[in-house]
Amino acid sequence: MKDGTKEDYELLEKLEKPYLALTPDRVLDELRRQGETTLEGYRITRLQHGLQSATRAENDGADLDWIVGALLHDVGDGLAPQNHDRFSAEVIRPFVRWEVAWVVEHHGIFQMLYYGHHYGWDRNARDRFKDHPCFQSCADFCERWDQSSFDPDYPMKPLEHFEPMVREVFARKAYDPAVIREGEVVGLP
Repeated sequence: MKDGTKEDYELLEKLEKPYLALTPDRVLDELRRQGETTLEGYRITRLQHGLQSATRAENDGADLDWIVGALLHDVGDGLAPQNHDRFSAEVIRPFVRWEVAWVVEHHGIFQMLYYGHHYGWDRNARDRFKDHPCFQSCADFCERWDQSSFDPDYPMKPLEHFEPMVREVFARKAYDPAVIREGEVVGLP
């Protein structure tokens, strides 16, 4: 890489554009794969969990970033089950508000409130973030859209409903300061 010229890197940038443009297709394909099997012990697929979370967010009047964040908050589960929250956040981070990426990144530790004690873990481990500006957003996300979205009878919207939203978010310029709005907290509706 150190021997590359400016022209070499301009060519690479040009050649990478079509690949980058296919990012939403790869994300949607991963969601579809998550719908192929039910995880042991669960009554729904990971896709259905994401669809339920996104449907709840949309029904609550959430904006585009929250809806797509809810849909994709577990997208990393297939490749990184032990740190899926951080993996999922990295997928969306360049394209959504800072607050949404932070919530997705930390939802795993916040979810422990509901089950950690059953494993002998500290169910209040999230409290180490109690002074973070996104603490309440993450607590609300988990309570309203994540922990409640394992219901096989919940009337969720299909992936096709959310596909245009995913495409819109991933069509944004990566790391656009006008989108990221670092440090700004909107909260859930």
